[in-house]
Order: sequence, then C-alpha cells, then structure tokens
Amino acid sequence: MSDTVHIFCPGDYRPTPNALAAPQVAEATLQMERALDHLGRKHRRVEGMLTRPHEAIDRLSGIDDPVIGIYAHWVYGPHTSDGVAGKDNPLLLASNFSGTWPGLVGLLNTAACLEMIDRPASRIWSSASDWREDGPFMQRLEAWLSTGAIAYDETPLRAPPAPTPAAQAIADAVAAEMKQRRPLAMMLGDTSMGMINGYFGPRLVVKAGFAEHKVDQAWIIERGKLINQKRIDDAYRFVVDRGVTFHYGAEGAADFTEAATREQLRDYLAVLDLADEFKADCVGWQYQLGLIGSRQPSDFAEGLLNSTCRPESNGDTIVDSTEADQGNLLPMEMMKRILKKRGLHQAVFFHDIRWGDEVNGRFVWLLLNSGSSGAYAFNHDADTLKGVHSYRQPSAYFPIPGGTFAGESLPGQITWARAYVRAGELWMDVGRGEVLALDPATRDRWWASTTREWPFMAADLGMSRDTLMAHYMSNHVAVAYGDILDEISALSEKLGYRVRLVAERAP
Repeated sequence: MSDTVHIFCPGDYRPTPNALAAPQVAEATLQMERALDHLGRKHRRVEGMLTRPHEAIDRLSGIDDPVIGIYAHWVYGPHTSDGVAGKDNPLLLASNFSGTWPGLVGLLNTAACLEMIDRPASRIWSSASDWREDGPFMQRLEAWLSTGAIAYDETPLRAPPAPTPAAQAIADAVAAEMKQRRPLAMMLGDTSMGMINGYFGPRLVVKAGFAEHKVDQAWIIERGKLINQKRIDDAYRFVVDRGVTFHYGAEGAADFTEAATREQLRDYLAVLDLADEFKADCVGWQYQLGLIGSRQPSDFAEGLLNSTCRPESNGDTIVDSTEADQGNLLPMEMMKRILKKRGLHQAVFFHDIRWGDEVNGRFVWLLLNSGSSGAYAFNHDADTLKGVHSYRQPSAYFPIPGGTFAGESLPGQITWARAYVRAGELWMDVGRGEVLALDPATRDRWWASTTREWPFMAADLGMSRDTLMAHYMSNHVAVAYGDILDEISALSEKLGYRVRLVAERAP
C-alpha cells in the first residue's frame, strides 16, 4: 500500500441529477484535494463519475491504497459498495453539508449500505466555504490519514431506559398480537435506487415477527386497467372535498392537471385492491426507478395510504414505506400498533434527513421526503386532508406529471425510530424529539433552498449534527407524534432487535 490517496466520485444512475450537481461535485473534490495538500499528502483522482455498479467494480476494486469518496449529491449505494466490498484498505466517505445539494443524504445511505455488507468505512463532512479552515474537519482528516479510521464520541449512544410497567404491558400485548397473526408486508418491488441497507430479506424479517410477500410493480399497471371510472371519480371528489389544494398549471408545471391526479388515484386504488387481496398489513412501494417512465409519481397515493382520511378508508392507515425501505417499514408498523394501544393517532411518517442547522440554541433537522408523509402531520385532524398541497414533482427527475403530498408539519412531541442490519443482526435506533414551528422567514428559506414541492418537518431529534452524521445508519427516519419511546424500545427488544437510544442527554 502506497501513501497516495485515491479520490473517487460516486453518482446517481440518472444523467440529469449528475449533470445538475456536477459543479458542486467538482468544488467538493477540489476542497478535498486542497485539504490533502495542506496536510502534505499525495492524491490522485479516479477518472469519471461512477454511475453504474460495474464502474465501481472496474475502477475501485483494483485499488489497495486509501480511498476517499466525495458525496456532494444523491448517489446510489452500489456505486461505492460494489467496488470496495471484500477489501480492507482505508475508506473515507466525505460530504458537503448542504440541503440544496444533499451530499449528506448520499453519505448516510452509502455508510449504511457498507454496514450491511460488513465493509468498514469512516465518515467526514464540512459546511465551511474552505474546508481547510474547518478545524474539526482537518483534525479528523489527519487522524484518518494516520490511522485509517476516525473515532467519534459514542456518549450519546445509550441503552434505552427500563420501560415503565404500563409501557411493557403495551409492548407485550402488541408482540402477542403479532405472534398470533404475523403482520404481512407487501413489497412492491425491491428497494429503490441502490439502497442496499433498505432490504433485510425473509430470514431477518421473519425473525423480527413479520412476513413479506413480493408483488411485481407491473401488477400496478395491470390491475390499474381494471379500476372502473366511477371509483376514480369518487376518489377524486373525496380528496377535493376533504381539502387537498392542487397547484395545477403553476409555473414550470403546465402539464400538471387533474388528469394526472386521477391517474395517481388509479394507482392508489390498484394498490388498495392488492393489499386487500393478500390481506397485507403494510406496504413497501419501490416506484423509482422501475415505474418512473411508465406511471405518474407514487407520492400522492403513498401519502393517502399513510392517512386515515382517504378514499375507501376502513378507518386505519395502511402503513406505506416509500422506496420499499424495510428499515422504515418495520418500525412504522410497530409504532402504528403501539399508538393505537395508547389511544394516540396511528399515523407514522416517513422522511429523509435532508439537512439541519442551529435555531435558537437547538440543532434542528429538516426532514423532507418526496414520498409518504400522511396528512395528519399537517392538520392534526384525523377526519380531513386540509393542509395537504399537491405540487408537480420536479420534471428534471419525474418525466411523467404527477403531484406530491406536501405540507408543513405541525409542532408536537415525537418519537423516532430506524431499523438496520449490523453484523448480520437487526438493530433498532430510537429517540425522542420535537417538531418545531420555525419563523416564516426561516421556514421559507429552508424549504425554498431544498425541494419546495415536498412535505416539510423541522425537528429537534434529540441529537446533534455530529452525532447523527457519525453514527446514524440511514438517510431515512420513521416519526410518530407522541412519546412512545418506552413502548417501541420494549417491543423492539421483545422481537429480538438490539436497541440503541440515541440522545445527547441521558433520559
């Protein structure tokens, strides 16, 4: 092994996101090179952006020297992991900390993918305009160059507190119900866009008390042909009457019309029928990229599934995990059952961890996802869809017009959770937090600088930027209103997870 560091740039599969982010990727690469120069370390670029798994294999697997990946936009996990799997040379994932170009999202997903395949890696990030002037960043980079690893403070990683007797009783009751009738997860395709960390497989899913049934996404198209027009008309009338605001024909969205929403409702009804046929308890919906050129975006349908107020509702949500991510799907279904036992509203929300910043002395995370946040977050009213806005999904990424299921999440206490795999075992991270109401100027600035069309949640997750960036095992998080930390911790342990409370302060 030589002392030359090789720098590579993983990318998206799609050419448009790569082209849009190219200036930011180039800037982040240059920042890393300048930082290495400052520390007197030789470096070499791996040619081109890695946009396919085979490119990672071809360009990375022959390198035995230390390697640094640059994460300055959304990237697919296999565009790193497939090229470094089975190797032990030092690997560093380096990110810009930006919401506009969410390299931190790509870093978190890739780090979790590497964890899934037992490939060690370190993480580093900076939001400084000149990385060389970021003291902690440079200290961490120097440590990695010297030792091949970066050690982060693990004080915020704790065993969960012993549950109260009442919480344990609820966890025991939910576990007993799951044992009597194992929850069935209907998987509409495998995980989306290279998220290796989001699919656990039947061996682990069964150990966690669930069953899974795979249904090819092509069935959505085929079953959609059987949906009669009256059901679509009734569904459209329902969402309009219950208060959804549609932003048809807005600037840059001339092709977003009522017809697009009706087709999204066709897909919603098709999935509803499939869930009824297979008596599925919850759904993982891949959509991207398999249907992106064939059907409208799945967002509006997925938002409805995660709402009790929806067309042809039985009064419950059907927990839907966008991008077929089982790391969110399992805790979402578990949290739903706990919430119902507690007499709280059952909706659980799926979000991306997009960015964050200090607000009045608290570190606030911007949770922002294109897929499956239900209506309750926006109105705290189980009987309405008021507060839901549907904008056209950005055409640069979604060629067929269709609307989102967006809104501003209301303040309140929350519990969050995330399942993942480490060393072949299921783990569950849990924590308490609070959704905050930002002042309108800050809210609008954050929303406009990320993706205005998507649902917005500003949340203190009870952990700092550095704790999350160093230790969290996904770019996704499941969020529920209410304090159910004891219950989800106890239920997770009952089902065989190793549970980790992530909190800056001891409970």
